[in-house]
Amino acid sequence: MTHPFQPIEEVTLQEFVLFIKVHHKQIKENMNIYLNLEPAIGETERNRVALLLDSFLRLLTHTNIDELNGDDKYFLNTWLQSQLSIIDRKSFNLFQLIFEKSLITFMIQQKSSRTNAVLMYVLSLFISLVQLYNDCEGERESKMPIENQGLRHLQLLDKLDQLLISSSGYQDLAYILKKCEEYFSYKRCVFYAYVPWSNQFYGVIGAELPKVQSMKGELTGENTILSSRKPIYLKSPKNYVKEEHIQLFGLSSIIFIPIIGQDQLFGWLTFDQLGEEFDCTKEELTLLEEVGKRLGLFLSRKGEKVEKNTELHLTERESMILGLLAEGYDNKKIASLLFLSEHTVRDYVSSLMTKLKAKNRTQVVASSFRLGLLS
Repeated sequence: MTHPFQPIEEVTLQEFVLFIKVHHKQIKENMNIYLNLEPAIGETERNRVALLLDSFLRLLTHTNIDELNGDDKYFLNTWLQSQLSIIDRKSFNLFQLIFEKSLITFMIQQKSSRTNAVLMYVLSLFISLVQLYNDCEGERESKMPIENQGLRHLQLLDKLDQLLISSSGYQDLAYILKKCEEYFSYKRCVFYAYVPWSNQFYGVIGAELPKVQSMKGELTGENTILSSRKPIYLKSPKNYVKEEHIQLFGLSSIIFIPIIGQDQLFGWLTFDQLGEEFDCTKEELTLLEEVGKRLGLFLSRKGEKVEKNTELHLTERESMILGLLAEGYDNKKIASLLFLSEHTVRDYVSSLMTKLKAKNRTQVVASSFRLGLLS
């Protein structure tokens, strides 16, 4: 005789991720419906919950199943840490409620034989998420007293303000980034410029410049990190950043900060510790968000609008050399590629520096991106 209570089949993280990959469109539709029907929720809160739902669904649908190691908590905590800048208790609870309702509705509609197994897994998943969120809140409260931390942050921002006041414009950005590394205790700070007319981003300033300048691409909806207008901290960049880029820079933990001034996106800063894993609190992320805003205002006030410069004329040869400079080539290599002498190349580089009012090669490339001379 069969026992009336059959054990529920267990679902693994890999199976759950595969399930979401297959059915994410229908689940997404349910999320939008429940989010819009949710009573007594303001527009700001609705947008915040929408961002959480969207980023969580993107994580599940873009994760490589073969690379999952079965460590559910690590997988969830990496995502949770990446949402520090927008998450709070209310938005977290609404996010959980709407995700669960959306999934339950879909399972009922499908009359799936694995409904109980999937829902039991989602229950365990959110138990882990709630525990991780509570741990995160507990760590935050046990840190430095808020008054002392707030004072320290104000002092750091005041130092940054003084630096920006004494700087003349975009050509000083490389020096400003080096000082940001010093002020905020990071070993590497990189600037990625955004060009709105082509909707593309370019690595412009940072250590190991040829590697930085090799980073370029179009900003698409699939790029969840650069698509966000809020700062993002990644305890681990895996599943968020391309593996080739992780290997190129030896990345471990990393922070992305948008630079925005007067509603204009200038680009992004990244902060990291040259391959060392590190933690970041919500308060620290808020501090760096303010850094991005002040840099955005600085670029706006210095008249560095991202507009294509039609007045500045470069010869065909200057344009070719500028393109090779942006690729990170030195004078010797450029001379070899263009069948010129190194002396001639140096003359062209000097001409570019004069036309772009740049002090060095890095500023030539940086100014060119901002003026639309490189695409």
